[in-house]
Amino acid sequence: MSGRIFLFGATGYTGRITAELLTVGGAAPVLVGRSRTDVEKLAEDLAPLAPGGRPPSSAVADAERPKTLRGLLSDQDDVLVSTVGPFARYGRPAVETVIDYGAAYVDCTAEPTFIREVFEDQGRRAQRTGARLLPGMGLDYAPGNLAAALLLDRLAETPHRIDVGYLVTGPYTPSSGSVGTVGAMLLDPSFGYHDGNLVSQRPGAHVRSFPVHGELQDALSIGGTEQFTVPRLAPAVKDVNVYVGWTGRWSRAASAAGIVASNARSVPGVGSAMSIVMRAALGGASNNGPAAHQRRKCRSVIIAEGYNESGEQLGRVTLDGPNPYDLTAALLSWSARMLARRAEKAVGSLGPIGAFGLDAFLGGCTAIDLVEIEQ
Repeated sequence: MSGRIFLFGATGYTGRITAELLTVGGAAPVLVGRSRTDVEKLAEDLAPLAPGGRPPSSAVADAERPKTLRGLLSDQDDVLVSTVGPFARYGRPAVETVIDYGAAYVDCTAEPTFIREVFEDQGRRAQRTGARLLPGMGLDYAPGNLAAALLLDRLAETPHRIDVGYLVTGPYTPSSGSVGTVGAMLLDPSFGYHDGNLVSQRPGAHVRSFPVHGELQDALSIGGTEQFTVPRLAPAVKDVNVYVGWTGRWSRAASAAGIVASNARSVPGVGSAMSIVMRAALGGASNNGPAAHQRRKCRSVIIAEGYNESGEQLGRVTLDGPNPYDLTAALLSWSARMLARRAEKAVGSLGPIGAFGLDAFLGGCTAIDLVEIEQ
């Protein structure tokens, strides 16, 4: 018997896309949000899409009232999927609730500070209770885990360094929530993995280019889940770098802005100003997120490259998938259904390979059109 899947933040932009996928897939999710009217309306709208008489239901909870979250879960088989950000502000109550129940948790955070907290601080307690925590299971940073694992699986020589890049092709219109999150991320501390150690560094400290369909795209350094998960797969890897190319040709300017922002994060209004800068860099934003036909114009490209200690490239894996929002929703839906079936192989704070194994995750990604390409 499968556990129940609770989708926290179901009425937000990413939440709605995820709710539809879970419903169509027969998962009968419990749609959770702050407004009873909104979640009940969403459940009603999605009910006709549910197969086999398994419509979604609804519940009310608020991240700022942790007791409302604790009233949702009942046992270890339950799965809480969270799309409620910024996670550094709203994410902890959900994680702590899941740990207390020894249940499963999945989110789509891209925030380094929250990822570090889940892996460094929450992971040990999760191991004691049997909880399974999978942060960053959207576009950021699940596909990079797959690309890096495929690279490691194929190379005869274990690389000294792995670089992972997240890029987009076509017009990318982020939601206003995404813009705010990116702006906030440039203000918060980040980290890297160098010489076999996790080290603190500002976001956007480094910029490098990746080849995408014959053109070079710039990307900013950031702390992802790969800095924790790749060394678990291959301890001989001593450097893991993650880069995000949301800002495209503005990446170097955004890196410079990050220097200023990191030195002035306590100044009132800096966060709002960074959001304005990021909105311009990302080409504007939609208050409600891009419509489905707009999303289809964009594709996600994820690259993992391995290098020896001399800096010689040993190999590259390139993945191509749907736009960032549909890919994130599909990854959340797939991982939630796997966890509900107790298909995971470990407990604690996990990446997708550690949780499900390479073959299972590769199969799941192929099913949602995240596939390897040659370039």
